[in-house]
Amino acid sequence: MEDTPVIVGGGLAGLMTALCLAPQKVILIAKAPLAESAASAWAQGGIAAAVGEDDTPSLHAADTLEAGDGLSDPAVSRRITEAAPAAVAHLQRLGVPFDLDQHGRFSLGLEAAHSRRRIAHVTGDGTGAAIMRAVVAAVRKAPSITLIEGLEARRLVVSDGRIAGVLAAGPYGARLIAARRVVLATGGLGGLFAHTTNPLGAIGQGIALAARAGAALTDMEFVQFHPTALDVGLDPMPLVSEAVRGEGAVLIDERGVRFMEGEGRAELESRDVVSRAVARHIANGHRVFLDARQAIGRHFPDRFPGITARCLAAGIDPVTMPIPVQPAAHFHMGGIVVDAEGRSSVDGLWACGEVAATGLHGANRLASNSLLEAVVVAGIVADSIQATVAQPSLAQRPVALPTASDASAIRSLTEKTLGVVRDRGRMEKAIRDLEALAFTDGAAADPALVALLIATAALQRQESRGGHWRRDFPQRSPRLAYRQVQQFDPSTNRIVSTWSSNDVRPFPAHAHA
Repeated sequence: MEDTPVIVGGGLAGLMTALCLAPQKVILIAKAPLAESAASAWAQGGIAAAVGEDDTPSLHAADTLEAGDGLSDPAVSRRITEAAPAAVAHLQRLGVPFDLDQHGRFSLGLEAAHSRRRIAHVTGDGTGAAIMRAVVAAVRKAPSITLIEGLEARRLVVSDGRIAGVLAAGPYGARLIAARRVVLATGGLGGLFAHTTNPLGAIGQGIALAARAGAALTDMEFVQFHPTALDVGLDPMPLVSEAVRGEGAVLIDERGVRFMEGEGRAELESRDVVSRAVARHIANGHRVFLDARQAIGRHFPDRFPGITARCLAAGIDPVTMPIPVQPAAHFHMGGIVVDAEGRSSVDGLWACGEVAATGLHGANRLASNSLLEAVVVAGIVADSIQATVAQPSLAQRPVALPTASDASAIRSLTEKTLGVVRDRGRMEKAIRDLEALAFTDGAAADPALVALLIATAALQRQESRGGHWRRDFPQRSPRLAYRQVQQFDPSTNRIVSTWSSNDVRPFPAHAHA
């Protein structure tokens, strides 16, 4: 019996991979009903693409490389930004109603670190939800896609160094799906932190699956903290889109002082710069607010209806009141090392979306490049899978079903030790505490392993770069303009780290034989 490709993950990357594989039959498993727990649906700002008259893919690539702080792969940046206009057109054909101006052209937004207005959006701040509605509808109609919701991948089954299947759990117990071609599209890991804009189920499960299967990982230390999460005591924290600052809103404190004024592009600096400024101001005893009263004022509800609703629910009227904000874990630049076709170092395993480290983001993701990457790389992965020859399924051996993951035991620890500001003492404590959990078979084991990979990489990187900032090494070091590659050895419970050039993607010839 020939194997059917299995996609793990119900976010944009997984769904687009399944659609791009049509008419090839594919199984897609999601641990929750589609769009309910996917960060893609929560994306407010939009999708970046050089579709404006004053813009080009080369300018988009240059902005991406600058934001990546020396670690983005130029070839990947060029490839994805060149594919961006076609990606937006593809989404339009699927029915995504992007905002247009009176002439039928894209109504483009501006976000931090972009040199042009190039953010295509829907109803101002509803882009992710609109994209997911259209894509989910297409997936549900596609006869080639077998969709299984409520099924959670717990382990990848590996035989003789290559993927043999997925061990999953659902309402009716364990299920072993034989598969020699598996795509991980499981999203990010913001749920490992006490303050996050991500769904709480985003705890790096795909990274844990890949790590325990022997896959190489990279850039694990680079976590992006969004500077303006709505600070009203909710968990997760609603996002106040960067597009609000793009329309002129400014950061002030409880005295009304605009504390970033005069610092480069001020509120439109890259996310790492703004997050550190906000975190520093809060650490100095201040509260921080995003003030849109003068720049947007009475137009706020029309331009940002979703944010308005969230603010009003918390008793804040953004038309007349400043919005309380603080940084929160938002996006992970690192993940599974993939080559130019989205393949990992384990034969038969591909990855795309936030769980993968393509080399696009480097040390710091450029705003609104995440939806773009998900769409473009999904197509690349689908092409790669279609080019492989289907083989008979491998015989399955019994595999013990691991406990369902629960990150609650580590969220406070991760926030305190691996947050916006890091230092050796706190990271060493984190490593000791996380090791005690990661190498067990308890519910915290997988989340703790992912956090341990972050902590280990962050401790090794004795500099500050992009989303990684160390109090004890506040400067960027030219000698560390390299990427770290990590592999977990379950037989010894060791994490092996090596330094590599920016292109960490080539694998030994046997890896994909």
